[in-house]
Amino acid sequence: MPGKLAYQLYRLIWEALDWIYPPTCGGCGRPGIRWCSACNQQTSEIAQPFCPICGNSNTDDKPCSRCRDIRPLYTSLRSHTVFAGPIREAIHHLKYDHDISLGEALATPMIESLQKLNWSLDLVTPVPLGLVRLKERGYNQAALLARPIALCLSKPFRPRALQRKRETRSQVGLSVDERRSNMVDAFQADADIVGGKNILVVDDVATSGATLNACARSLLDAGAAKVYCFTLARAVYSPEMQGIA
Repeated sequence: MPGKLAYQLYRLIWEALDWIYPPTCGGCGRPGIRWCSACNQQTSEIAQPFCPICGNSNTDDKPCSRCRDIRPLYTSLRSHTVFAGPIREAIHHLKYDHDISLGEALATPMIESLQKLNWSLDLVTPVPLGLVRLKERGYNQAALLARPIALCLSKPFRPRALQRKRETRSQVGLSVDERRSNMVDAFQADADIVGGKNILVVDDVATSGATLNACARSLLDAGAAKVYCFTLARAVYSPEMQGIA
């Protein structure tokens, strides 16, 4: 099935389910819609100028001090919006309240932002969950975002391109160095899937970028040509965050 047609069908399925199971907005609770226009208007783009590598707000459009100190392995990381306000609430519902219908709804504005980047991509894969967390949650929220993105871009969706080699601690509350250590050898990529390809890795939130960088390392080690990363939101770094972002 052609990609665009498959994407339209995918959206129609979710819209049909909305009639059967009337939704509420993931950001404000408004009945009848999964993600309302009022909440969408409250999202904030990452302020320019920003780092051309990690995409975080910066004093100019050159690589930020963190990327100069330790150059990430991905070619570029971008995010649709700042992790604040209604989008933060919606991501919480997506991840912890089994509101899986938000995946398609939140992927729609992501696609609009992603298409502006004009990246040359060959396939799309989500950041994988560990088996324990996947069993607890029942689904991977990153995959719920990545699938409609792949359909709209007419690119193969390959959830098995990356897999977790080991369980890791939650990154919440860890410093940048602790996050990097926590992700060492956490992933394994399938060379048969990613070899020679430009890969788009999708996740819900970027903070330090340690998880995405670990994904990029595994993909490049398996022969990927380039790795691009795109997230729904990001926790914007500032000195007041004391290295946690």
